[in-house]
Amino acid sequence: MNYTQLVAEIKSYVENDFTTDDINTFIRQAEQRIYNTVQLPAIRKNSTGTLTLGNKYLSTPTDWLATFSLAVIDGLGEFHYLLNKDVNFIRAAYPQPTDQGLPEYYAIFDQDTFILGPTPDVAYSVELHYYYYPESIVTASTTWLGSNFDSVLLYGALLEAYTFMKGEQDVLGQYQKRYDDAMGLLKMLGDGKDRQDAYRSGQVRYPVQ
Repeated sequence: MNYTQLVAEIKSYVENDFTTDDINTFIRQAEQRIYNTVQLPAIRKNSTGTLTLGNKYLSTPTDWLATFSLAVIDGLGEFHYLLNKDVNFIRAAYPQPTDQGLPEYYAIFDQDTFILGPTPDVAYSVELHYYYYPESIVTASTTWLGSNFDSVLLYGALLEAYTFMKGEQDVLGQYQKRYDDAMGLLKMLGDGKDRQDAYRSGQVRYPVQ
């Protein structure tokens, strides 16, 4: 389902000719709710960069929301995954800028910066896997969510639209149930099948009655 189809479905379901701005708000709110409920591969991103010798700070990408992993790559090409700590831990453990070495820890210093400990003694390469909001279907026209799981996007937007209309509670309850059912299937995919190793965890199986 692309953006044009989604808008048409929303208007058809609620029988209301909303403004474009209202429709776009409903869709974006639904996307935000979905992306904060399920850890989909579509919300993961990878970024590489280089640390600066003697500088314990590393800038975050502009679209960064949360970190999955941060690794420092040494001169042999080996990945060293850093442990997430509080800023006060790093300040206490490595109080001086001269406390240099291969970083072992990182903390979120502010919205735009990580702080590392110890301070890099070499301009190491780094690799960051992080969580971000993909471009909305409002501007992209087509997205992974719209193409692969349009039911959860549709019912999420309908919930927002019908709540805005102060619609009948029984209809709102039906939309909520359909949304919950679709979200359950999406969580099974994103938090289940996409996050397990079939060799170690075994394949997904359901008991037969």
